[in-house]
Amino acid sequence: MSDRSPGEFAGAPRHALEIVRGEGAHLWDSAGRRYLDLGASHGTANVGHANPEVVAALARQARELLQLAGSFASPVRTEFIRALTATLPAPLDRVFLSNSGTESVEAAIKFARSATGRPRIVAAMRGFHGRTLGALSATWRPEFRAPFEPLVPEFAHVPFNDAAALAAAVDDRTAAVLLEPVQGEGGVHPAAEGYLRDARAIASAHGALLILDEVQTGLGRTGRFWALERSGIVPDIVTAAKSLAGGVPIGATVTTGAVESAFRGSHQSTFGGNPLACAAGIAALEYARRERLAERAERLGEIARLRLAGLPESVVREVRGVGLMIGIELRGRAAPHLEALRSQGYLAISGGANVIRLLPPLVISEEDWVGALGALREILGRG
Repeated sequence: MSDRSPGEFAGAPRHALEIVRGEGAHLWDSAGRRYLDLGASHGTANVGHANPEVVAALARQARELLQLAGSFASPVRTEFIRALTATLPAPLDRVFLSNSGTESVEAAIKFARSATGRPRIVAAMRGFHGRTLGALSATWRPEFRAPFEPLVPEFAHVPFNDAAALAAAVDDRTAAVLLEPVQGEGGVHPAAEGYLRDARAIASAHGALLILDEVQTGLGRTGRFWALERSGIVPDIVTAAKSLAGGVPIGATVTTGAVESAFRGSHQSTFGGNPLACAAGIAALEYARRERLAERAERLGEIARLRLAGLPESVVREVRGVGLMIGIELRGRAAPHLEALRSQGYLAISGGANVIRLLPPLVISEEDWVGALGALREILGRG
């Protein structure tokens, strides 16, 4: 039996499991079985599924105005932008709103090329920035790229965490260096100590911009509200999405006044900054701040690192990560272990063929988290 709805495009990967409801860190399937979500729907549910405050904000806004063209001022959009920029360091205070992470990266690439007048973008091996044509050109994995080549020209990829390779690749034709503070889809590889500071210095030395892709790492995921806080540097552009509006589609490209003033051309999004998404975003940002979800991610991440220590080396190559963004690299394929977890009521995701990726909602209870880690230890201990 097909696991697709009639007429659904076959290029979109799907799991046979049919999910019908979510609450907090839990999901329910169409048969009524409850699961603990260890992937947060690929990082979109940091504040939990069906967060009551986000739901209430959506209901209030839906009764007033669903959509408004960006050519008109909107009080809810203005409030969301103020709430968002208040979480970021100065001078990151100019915001372009769109509908997804890949759109936020597309905007960042356009802004960098226009503001600098240069064509070249330097990104990292194992990096993932989206699946639209420009963002895909910055994404490294060949299996994502090959069916759609030729892609956008003037993109280069260098080894992540190799400052010397980055310095050799950046030149006076480089518009921007584009990096994730923690590579998520690429297997959960955090930036090494000092690497982002080196990237900032290398970009600045050549008059290039530094873009940090915080689509997955933002809103408390890594134990800080933004992962860039760990490095002590300020990029020229930050991209955000996923959990930014509590599960409602949104993308944000945040830049400086200097980049905005140098920008030439135009960039628009029909639904970007729509009132519904902005209302949800205000609620999600406030909830994450008030409930100290970043601090919670830091604490629960430390529990994970302690409880995942000492796994059999014959099965596990390495455990790495920061906050509640954890990758377990295996010596074999991750799929059988993910299936074993699912059979016990846990839904984790992969980060490449041999990495189990843990991205639970940041509202997960400590009891549930410890139980999940125990189940994972037991499964991996079998070999």
